[in-house]
Amino acid sequence: MSVTLIQNGTLVTMDPDLGEMGGADVLIEDGKIVDVGRNLSAPDAEVIDASNHIVLPGFVDSHIHMAQTQVRGIAGDWSLMGEYFEHMLGNITGLYQPEDMYLGGLFGAFEKLYTGTTTALDWSYPNSVEHAERAVDALQDAGLRAVYTWGPPGDDAAKWWYESDVGLPEEQIREVHDGKIRDDDLLSLGLGLRGPDFCVDETARSDMELARELGALASIHMGAALWPSSVYGEDYQGFGAISDMLGPDVNVAHANHFSQEDVQHAVDEGVSFSSTPEVEMQMGHGIPVTGKVLEAGGQPAWGVDVCSNISGDMGSQMRIGLQVQRMFDNQRTLEGDEEVSEVTITARDTLEMATMEGARALDMADQIGSLTPGKRADVVMLRTDDFMTAPSHSPIQTVVFQSDPSHIDTVLVDGEPVKRDGELLNPAVEEEFDRFVASGRRLIDEAGLDLD
Repeated sequence: MSVTLIQNGTLVTMDPDLGEMGGADVLIEDGKIVDVGRNLSAPDAEVIDASNHIVLPGFVDSHIHMAQTQVRGIAGDWSLMGEYFEHMLGNITGLYQPEDMYLGGLFGAFEKLYTGTTTALDWSYPNSVEHAERAVDALQDAGLRAVYTWGPPGDDAAKWWYESDVGLPEEQIREVHDGKIRDDDLLSLGLGLRGPDFCVDETARSDMELARELGALASIHMGAALWPSSVYGEDYQGFGAISDMLGPDVNVAHANHFSQEDVQHAVDEGVSFSSTPEVEMQMGHGIPVTGKVLEAGGQPAWGVDVCSNISGDMGSQMRIGLQVQRMFDNQRTLEGDEEVSEVTITARDTLEMATMEGARALDMADQIGSLTPGKRADVVMLRTDDFMTAPSHSPIQTVVFQSDPSHIDTVLVDGEPVKRDGELLNPAVEEEFDRFVASGRRLIDEAGLDLD
């Protein structure tokens, strides 16, 4: 039995019963948290000194396309319905070979781990079984906990995205799930659905039925930009044909143009929402759904989404999402001729959205998201002795507002260190780097993009 004792840290457990503790310990046995408290003893344990560190659960990215990592830096000036649909979905994704899926996913996962994200939903566009297998290989080789989410292939945008009547490839999905995912404790299967926004009603329902049959999380792109209303006009009604199929196994990405009634219905049915505020504000999705979800009595989860244009750092989404919602709330108060006397969403709220709410969105709330005895040991240690983080008067505010990935010293996934002393431990970071860079350059060259 492997035993690890994280000792003498400032714990931000995200467990409502445990709260925050100074000078406290986390005891881990075989990848599971078995105790949290002060003065814990484990004579045979490997001891990790957490003095001058905040110890917290790993972040959860509820929505990201990690295979785009090797084409990062091309989409920072793109809109969703203009350049992104034309260049990424209509061109670049069709050029991916299986090894490109592997290299993008591998370094996307490394970025996640380096920046303190221990779990991610990887929304994938595999063009074949081999593409999907290599994407899964990347997650496994990196050591990231993940929901591998099989979305529509990237080889024909018109076929898969524009009022499509083509369903997801069930036999291929089953082959990869049974051969690669089923027996891996760190991986689970998701299906990336298009919903009524991008496919006909019969296809939307059959894809949802397939997800239920496979026991897979259903993650759906919906309600972004003006695409739904341009297709359906005044008849657009959010969930439409799948409104009677909602449940806790459904996650909606974006939903910027959902009505308050649609959001309320979804929250009542246990649906989770993934807001990716930085990408949504740039690309023209619309105002993030955060406020509507909060009004409905829920909490959204944060996600990065398109890493071809922004960093994979979840800390950025925590801050941006928080401050954008505060801006809208404050403006409503000011427009009522009142002064803003308090903020409506707190640092703790946004950290919950990056941890516990992300875990719930991925159907993992009983496994991760807090430093609770019985859960898996996905743990982040953040330095507080740096000139940018000291003094740490409020640990949660230090995490949310005062730190960046350079302050994340140690990361454990399932009790195993993947980052220590500020450096990733996986030798593939150096071994595969040149191939990773070459993959990105080849994809850009073959796509014929002029980036000047």
